[in-house]
Amino acid sequence: MSDDNKIDKVRLGTGGPEVGVQGLGCMGMSFAYGPTDADEARATLERALELGITLYDTADAYAAGENEKFLAPFFRAHRDEVVIATKFALSVDPRDPSKRTIRNDPAYIRQCVEGSLQRLGVDEIDLYYMHRRDVNVPIEESVGAMAELVREGKVKHLGLSEVTGGELRAAQAVHPIAAVQSEWSLFSRDIEEGVVPAARELGVALVPYSPLGRGFLTGSFTSAEKDLTEDDFRRSQPRYNGDNAAANAALLEPVRKLAEGRTATLGQVALAWVQQQARVHGLAVVPIPGTRRRTRVEENAAATRLLLTESEMELLEPIASRVAGGRYADMTFTSAGRE
Repeated sequence: MSDDNKIDKVRLGTGGPEVGVQGLGCMGMSFAYGPTDADEARATLERALELGITLYDTADAYAAGENEKFLAPFFRAHRDEVVIATKFALSVDPRDPSKRTIRNDPAYIRQCVEGSLQRLGVDEIDLYYMHRRDVNVPIEESVGAMAELVREGKVKHLGLSEVTGGELRAAQAVHPIAAVQSEWSLFSRDIEEGVVPAARELGVALVPYSPLGRGFLTGSFTSAEKDLTEDDFRRSQPRYNGDNAAANAALLEPVRKLAEGRTATLGQVALAWVQQQARVHGLAVVPIPGTRRRTRVEENAAATRLLLTESEMELLEPIASRVAGGRYADMTFTSAGRE
């Protein structure tokens, strides 16, 4: 892909921002996936922008705010070119990422947005997500508080993460929602039952996180326990460990065969499948694969040009139903745990 041939653009929601059809997940630059090279991560941010990637995703929970701080200089240097997405609601114990606290109450939302604005060094957040749903607080109350931030000019657009189709409808009745973020990949398709139809009906974009199965779909590791460092978050996820990991690695065979036939990588085929869900389901889809390396962001962006045929899509269709193990050890935090 030449630098003057940037990836295509799409609008998030009916009145949301225009962004590249692929975004960048920035969590791993500071958190969850073991050691990182800060200089290479900064170079990756710049390269992504050159390729037309304009949606950059972070959260206050990533390394207890350190990820927002890390991204701040890049955002300030390119403020008019980037769409900053960050999130509230999830507090993660840095010593044990599997330990989480969720809050959606208005007072906490206001506290969080002020913290994110300060760490990011900006006056306004382009896309502000509710990271996870606190079922003890009516979603109308939470989204009402988020809408106040829009009226005050602290936030431009609202997003939700891991909500059910019903929760999305309830939220949309309070204030327009630009995007719903949830896991969506060849390995994770639970949102297609309720969330995707609701988003299509309401004109809300889907922003798939972990579209590469946290790297598993690229073949970069086959067992979290054997291949990854002790502090890597993936060691806590059932599908990447033990017998589950061995069974799931075998599911990559049709992806590998397809990739070889198209002179592509495993990751490019997996990403192309996610990108094409926009046409399959009739809504905007902007996956946010995470990476810390320039070569990988170039590879990922090139996947937006890879169009799979109908027969190739059919070959990949059965994979998700055969995956062993859940997305998380505790699925109550996800939309699938409440649908």
